[in-house]
Amino acid sequence: MNARKPEQVVTPLTFTGIRKPLLEKLYLRMVRAREFEEKLYYLFLTTPMPGTMHQATGQEAVAVGVASALKKNDYVTSTHRGHAHCIAKDVPLDLMMAEMFARRNGVCKGMGGSMHLCDFSRGMLGAFGIVGSGIPIATGAALSSVYRGSKQVAVSFFGDGAINEGVFHEALNMASLWKLPVVYVIENNQYALSMPNEKVSAVTDLSSRGCGYNIPGITIDGNNVTEVYRTAKKAIDRARAGEGPFLLECITYRMRGHARFEPASYRDKDEVEEWKPFDPIKRFRETAIENNKMSEGELNAIDEQVKKEIEDAVAFAESGEKVGPKDYLQFIYEPNSTAGGAE
Repeated sequence: MNARKPEQVVTPLTFTGIRKPLLEKLYLRMVRAREFEEKLYYLFLTTPMPGTMHQATGQEAVAVGVASALKKNDYVTSTHRGHAHCIAKDVPLDLMMAEMFARRNGVCKGMGGSMHLCDFSRGMLGAFGIVGSGIPIATGAALSSVYRGSKQVAVSFFGDGAINEGVFHEALNMASLWKLPVVYVIENNQYALSMPNEKVSAVTDLSSRGCGYNIPGITIDGNNVTEVYRTAKKAIDRARAGEGPFLLECITYRMRGHARFEPASYRDKDEVEEWKPFDPIKRFRETAIENNKMSEGELNAIDEQVKKEIEDAVAFAESGEKVGPKDYLQFIYEPNSTAGGAE
């Protein structure tokens, strides 16, 4: 059993009730996420790059739609496939790119790389390589919001492969019991690396998993950025009002392999071709032009803006100082800590 057919998932993309500045932001963020990863792919082919990366090509509408419904000081936890979440939370492209090059001017001072991006100043609590590990961190952030009375909401992004992890169930139970302001977002790209969800989960309607913990949920078209935005905003507003957590399943499709140059030979080529027309960026462009919401010229101008931003980010990264194998020692202790430090 393989991925769902697009016709089982896709809903009409509509712009009703969404003003042009927000439409421009949604498109800009999706294109930034796409072009950032496409540039990274090229760099890994042509340049000595440390580490690895996991692309989210085709999934950008989930990260952008949800994060665009958040306030600047709201929290996000991400996964090993986290570039789009960071970009949608406005982590600067130059700082992210420098991190990819393992430079001191990176957002994590060259210590994090692709799978461990974070920027606390923008509410990005981290991308995590361990499956499901961001779920309890977002839950804890939501608890801190309640204690401090800050009205901040936490969002945890995770894949369909994380829903059978024990921490998923523990966190949802706790969040429901304490009515925490947290939204759990399942990015169901239909493959946990190479494993279709239908082969490992007795319940394939993943948003229904919340009913065991008295948490409402819904499954939506994750390639429809306006539907994601509208649904996420309702869930986020509900959480901020003190009505507790929500479980949102966004069905999407990963157009590339699991990581870097992984060929995804476990997928049928016809399946990939069936999903290509429902690329969220392609759908947005076509719908915006057809409905006279944005002109082709305006969309192209955003494309050109992003290309320049990416080139500037690469130049910034290349200008940074390389980190060495002992650099991590300076981050073991807080500055001026009485606990000690590295010589």
